[in-house]
Amino acid sequence: MATKTVFYSFHYDRDVSRVQLVRNINALEGQPLLNAQDWEEVKSRGQQAVVNWIDEQMKYKRAIVVLIGQETAGREWVIYEIEKAWKDKKPLVGVRIHGLADFNNGADKKGANPFDKASGVSGIPVFDPTVTDWRGDIDTKATYAALKNNLEGWVAQAKARMW
Repeated sequence: MATKTVFYSFHYDRDVSRVQLVRNINALEGQPLLNAQDWEEVKSRGQQAVVNWIDEQMKYKRAIVVLIGQETAGREWVIYEIEKAWKDKKPLVGVRIHGLADFNNGADKKGANPFDKASGVSGIPVFDPTVTDWRGDIDTKATYAALKNNLEGWVAQAKARMW
């Protein structure tokens, strides 16, 4: 049973399969994920349509969870979502997902912290469940287990703007 409703912010094209793994943990209740065709349809209606979709999805969520992959920090909509959450005093937390297996490519490289790119945002905790083996290679199964065991507790540590 989900204990907290959250909005997941992430780089759709690169990380949607990793996000599906996060959602399958069932520790949190997130917004419905659009399939690629639906997301393209929203984007095709222009920037304001994307803003409206994001704003509506975030409206009643208790926290914003930024799922950080290799290229997340460079995504304009992720930065918009972070800045909006900060402005709206919604709790924010980052969780690195590069160590989860992608359907096609396995683990990814660690990406930059997207909170560093968001204007005026500070003090947001970022958690990394990535587990490596004795060779230093990412163990995607152990990483998933670490995420599953800690996700709910990490989200409970989300930080919001106080002023």
